[in-house]
Amino acid sequence: MKTTTLILIVLIFGTTTLFAQAQQKKEQEQEQSNAEKFSTKTGTLLEKEFVKIGEVKEAQISVVYYTDLINNTKDKAVKFEHGSANTAVLDADEIDGLIKSIKLIQEKIFPTQTTNYIEVTFRSRSGFEAGCYWHEGNWSTYLKFSYTSNPYVFLTKDDFPTLLNLLEQAKAKLQ
Repeated sequence: MKTTTLILIVLIFGTTTLFAQAQQKKEQEQEQSNAEKFSTKTGTLLEKEFVKIGEVKEAQISVVYYTDLINNTKDKAVKFEHGSANTAVLDADEIDGLIKSIKLIQEKIFPTQTTNYIEVTFRSRSGFEAGCYWHEGNWSTYLKFSYTSNPYVFLTKDDFPTLLNLLEQAKAKLQ
């Protein structure tokens, strides 16, 4: 009886663990940019060209050009990197939204003050976030890379013009 109960407990625990891991993997796969999906196609010869744009704090920004050399198809994106493990790829059609969001934050959010905790966030298809939050009488700003152990790059309000300038340079290279 004890053996049967123990086996049943192990089976339930194992099944639950496998289901949770499969669900997490599925969520990670769903949070990919179109460029990331293009770059992970199998059965093709893929060329990736990286053009460095610049950096803000510890985040490097570059434009990536993808070319499927067999089918002669292309894609392009903006890549954010923070260390070797933290990367995020934003599709070309997401850059306008990020630029507009940064401008809105600078023009409409930073001038305000509040007594409540507030978060303002732009989120890309790949799970990358850029935003700000009201904390202890100040707006704090950040970039967030998903699925990493150290996902944040904390910026200051003064870093946002630099970030905006770099994104506009990247956008020009995506045209």
